[in-house]
Amino acid sequence: MVREHILTLSCPDRVGLVASLARLMERHDCFIASSRTFGDPETGRFFARLVFNGPEAMAPKDLEAELVSLGDELKADWAIHPSDEKVKALLLVSKSDHCANTLLYGARRKELPIDVVGIVSNNEMLKDNFAHWNLPWFHVPVTKDTKPEAEARLFEVIDETGADLVVLARYMQVLSDEACRRLEGRCINIHHSFLPGFKGAKPYHQAHARGVKVIGATAHYVTGDLDEGPIIAQVTEVIDHTYSPADMIETGRHLEGNALLRAVKAHAEHRIFINSGKTVVFAR
Repeated sequence: MVREHILTLSCPDRVGLVASLARLMERHDCFIASSRTFGDPETGRFFARLVFNGPEAMAPKDLEAELVSLGDELKADWAIHPSDEKVKALLLVSKSDHCANTLLYGARRKELPIDVVGIVSNNEMLKDNFAHWNLPWFHVPVTKDTKPEAEARLFEVIDETGADLVVLARYMQVLSDEACRRLEGRCINIHHSFLPGFKGAKPYHQAHARGVKVIGATAHYVTGDLDEGPIIAQVTEVIDHTYSPADMIETGRHLEGNALLRAVKAHAEHRIFINSGKTVVFAR
């Protein structure tokens, strides 16, 4: 039975990389169903995502062996994933449930290739709201004094659930630099503003005070710099002078869920590459 796979590869750019990948696939009797490539002239990096069908259900071992050799030659980072493989995601929430519910409904409708393995919250406020999903619920309270213990427990939960991805779905806690380092490239946050504008707390109130005419939401990878991580997806909406902070918050809920859904979907489909503090996000 033929099984579709995804090859991702990034390396220093040079002439002939696309041809090399095509010949590699041909040698191993693999059909390329989809190919996306990008060469960044600013960073000198090349990025590729190939969806291919091999002659066997598993990725050919000799293909992987040749990729090891080619990767060494190109100084490349590469990986192969079955295209139907779901990413195990752990959702973190605080007092708002709309972003997490957007992801959960997307997964239920099979529009989002994730397997939600649990929900973590720093309080019990939303426990009943999520009860109908029948997911493990982890209450991990956090205070300024107990943050080290709370983060230690969070990483225990990550290990217990086997989570590949941590999603801060309106989790209103700032992770420590050490936690951000350990979760590098596998933790996505939703910030309720069009970054880089209005970082930190109460961004809608900040936006209202400045009289903005466009509001937005930004999904990004988490780093030790607050709301500064590589941006994955952004959604905006035009507003006018009649909007109060409460109106912005109401409108923003839809933007936040949409932006986070797009970002998690792109991550789960292996369409994102980190590129010198920014991202390359391929279309499907």
